[in-house]
Amino acid sequence: MKISERDVAYVADLAHLELTGEERVRLLRDLNSILEYVDRLNELDTSHVQPMTQQTALGGDATLREDILEGLRKSLPHEVALANSPDADGTFFRVPKVIER
Repeated sequence: MKISERDVAYVADLAHLELTGEERVRLLRDLNSILEYVDRLNELDTSHVQPMTQQTALGGDATLREDILEGLRKSLPHEVALANSPDADGTFFRVPKVIER
């Protein structure tokens, strides 16, 4: 699969990125290089390779940091939060559109 200039322009537009011509060319080259490398990796026979596991430094006991644990608290009930909104539809807050095209 090859990425075209049109693909780069489309994604940049979706992300609201203003790319120069040079940036588009570089991005096109880099993305296609990545895809070519992935294609090369896909050619490898990995049928006899065992899946890898990820170990934590704590021997599998992945706990949150103390400073994060101390800051945890119950969240505001949904109904109470919406009751404070000047404009809600019963499920979500309504907010003004902030991005104009």
